[in-house]
Amino acid sequence: MGREARIDRKTKETEIHVLLNLDGTGLSKVDTGIPFMDHMLDLMAAHGLMDLELSARGDTEVDDHHTVEDLGICLGMALKDAMGEKKGIRRYGEATVPMDEALARVVMDISNRPVLCYRVDLKQSRSGNFDVGLIREFFRALVTRGGITLHVDLFSGEEPHHVLEAIFKAFARALDQATTVEDRLSGRVPSTKGLL
Repeated sequence: MGREARIDRKTKETEIHVLLNLDGTGLSKVDTGIPFMDHMLDLMAAHGLMDLELSARGDTEVDDHHTVEDLGICLGMALKDAMGEKKGIRRYGEATVPMDEALARVVMDISNRPVLCYRVDLKQSRSGNFDVGLIREFFRALVTRGGITLHVDLFSGEEPHHVLEAIFKAFARALDQATTVEDRLSGRVPSTKGLL
C-alpha cells in the first residue's frame, strides 16, 4: 500500500476531487476544465513518479483564478495527508530543469513552515489563453496547505510555456526527492525536534 490521500472539496466556486499516491509510477488522469493546468499536472505526476487522479469544475466563466488556486489547496492537502507523520522522509529536495531556453530551479523543505519565494519574472503574461500569473497563486495555496517551504527561481527563459513546464518538472523532481523514504532514518522524523 502506497502513501495515498483522497481529497474531496466543494465550495460555491469549485468542486475538486483528488486521489494521490506518492509511491506511484507517474500515471495520471487529470481533467480540471483548464487544458493548460491539465498539461502541467500531467507533467508533475510523470516527473514526480506519483499517481494522480484529479477532476475539477469551477467558475471559469468568471476566470481561472478560483479553480487554479483551489487546485493548489487540494493538492497541498493531499500531499500533507499522504505523507502522514513524515517519518523517514528525506525532507529536503532540489531540482534544476531545462526546457529549451528556460532553466528553472525548485528547492523545498517539507518542514510544516509554509513559505513561498517565487522569483519568476516573465515579460509575457499569457500562454495561449492562460494567465501565467495564476501559477504563483497555485503554488502559494499548495505550500500553505501542504506545510512546505518552497523556493522557485527562474534563471533564464522567455517563452511562458517553456518556463512553466520547467518549473512544474523541477517541482515534481524536488518533491519526489524530499518525500522519498530514507532507510538510514529507520522511520524517524528528520528533525532534531522529533516533529515536523
